[in-house]
Order: sequence, then C-alpha cells, then structure tokens
Amino acid sequence: MARKSNAETAANPGRLKQIALTYKMTRKADPKVGLIVAGVGIVTFGVFLAIGFLIGHPVYLGILGFLVAFLAMAIVFGRRAERAAFGQMEGQPGAAAAVLDNVGRGWTTTPAVAMNRNQDIVHRAVGKAGVVLIAEGNPNRVKTLLAAEKKKLARIMPDIPVHDFIVGTGEGEVPLKKVRTTLLKLPRVLTGPQITQVNDKLRAMGDLMSNMPVPKGPMPKGMRMPRGGKMR
Repeated sequence: MARKSNAETAANPGRLKQIALTYKMTRKADPKVGLIVAGVGIVTFGVFLAIGFLIGHPVYLGILGFLVAFLAMAIVFGRRAERAAFGQMEGQPGAAAAVLDNVGRGWTTTPAVAMNRNQDIVHRAVGKAGVVLIAEGNPNRVKTLLAAEKKKLARIMPDIPVHDFIVGTGEGEVPLKKVRTTLLKLPRVLTGPQITQVNDKLRAMGDLMSNMPVPKGPMPKGMRMPRGGKMR
C-alpha cells in the first residue's frame, strides 16, 4: 500500500506538469482558451447553484455543480487543445502519420510506404475496412504515388477493398482533424483473420521504409532520388 501511495504521489506532479505544458501550447494558438474554459466552469456552477437555491438545496446542488463544472471545463479544454494541435500540424510533412498513430485498436498503420523527392508521402492503414492509403503533399503529384500503390495492392490481393484519400483543405480532400473519423466511418468488411492475412502479405511485400534508409527530418535539398526508388 505504501509503495502504491508513493507511486501515485510521484505521478501526480508529472500529470500536472503535462497539463500545464498542454495549456501553454494551446494558449499560443488559442489565446482565449483560459477565459473560455473559466467561463464555462463559472456559468455551469452558477446554474446549478441557482437551481439549488430555488429548490431549497443549495449545498447539494452546489457540490454537484462543482463536479459538473469541472467535467465541462475538462471537455472544453480537451477539444480546444486538440483543435490547436491540429492547427499547428496542418501542412507539416508527416502530420497524417502522427494522427494515424492514434486511430485506435483494430488498425495497423505504416507510415511512408511511398514517397518522392518532393516529400509527397503515402501512408497505409489496415483494418476491418480493408486497406486505406492516406496521402499528403501536392495533390497532382501525390496521385501518381497513390495510383502506383493501388496497382501494387491489386496485384497481390485483388479481392481486398482499397480506399484512398488525400489530406488537405482543398476540394475533395480530407482535413487533418477528420482523418481519424474518416477511417472509422468506412464500412467494415474484413474479419480478424482476414486482417492478419492482409498484414502478413504486406509485410512479405515490404515497403519503402523497410527497403531503404530514410533520414529523419526534411530531405536535404541536394539529395536526389533516382528512378529506381533507392536513395544514394
């Protein structure tokens, strides 16, 4: 029991520090976040307290109002923090891969299965909806990468549905903040064993990341990618 108490005590400062850091990052993109969250808490608590006085139970409704206000503040802050994070990632190379890492259970994601020298990238996700190719970069250039990947997939598993979309804010594109919901809304057509078989085939086929070393960070301007696909 003592060890558990010590562990919880040590964890609390870490959580508080993380919340403070999240708040600072959110405030940079959303300067009014503090006022809005505080306003939500005050209004919620005030409503419950007023109802408590009307029905003659201000203490009980006050306690309930405090708990509900805290919950409402947490929900509002979480949503605005998420919106601020997506706003900062929007347009950054590899942003879609970061979102795919948090899609949830039932999905296997592989970043950068295809990429060109302009840093247009195609990521891959496998789940009950089949195979989903998520592209980010110039829409005109990235369509060539998508077509090549779809052709490759059709050759090794023609019966598996393949979906694709481009991340962006243009017409027909999917905003970064809607990538996760777009994947989860796709119709579920594969069973668990079928998903395992698809992943096994894809691992056997290999991908860009496993067949060549890709340096972290932006690609150096002087580096060229030859037609064969391997970097020198």
